[in-house]
Amino acid sequence: MKNLPNPVHWFEIPVLDMKRARQFYETVLDASLQPRDMDPWEMAFFPMAEGAAGTTGCLVKSAGYTPSHAGTLVYFSIADIEETLATVQAHGGKTITPKTSIGEHGFIAHFQDSEGNRVGLHAYR
Repeated sequence: MKNLPNPVHWFEIPVLDMKRARQFYETVLDASLQPRDMDPWEMAFFPMAEGAAGTTGCLVKSAGYTPSHAGTLVYFSIADIEETLATVQAHGGKTITPKTSIGEHGFIAHFQDSEGNRVGLHAYR
């Protein structure tokens, strides 16, 4: 990975109930996820723009994918942490770490999604 400015290419968030998880993320992130069945994986892809900075990924339901608080933590860039955490709470998730300053780099927060995963938020205000 020498000299790669943004080495993360893809992420997958494990889910137990695809319909519930898709509705949760579409509401919390105000985004449309595209469902795909790629036997043996049931997936819902987050939006992406070809050639743009950043990365994307999907929700995935399949054997061997178990939601968890442990392990890798995915952060979503959002405009307003408090507003997003309120939406999380209203749709079956819960705040784990409230809005916390990370100095000149903005703010972070962690929440538990509808499936039991720990997920991060990042905002500059």
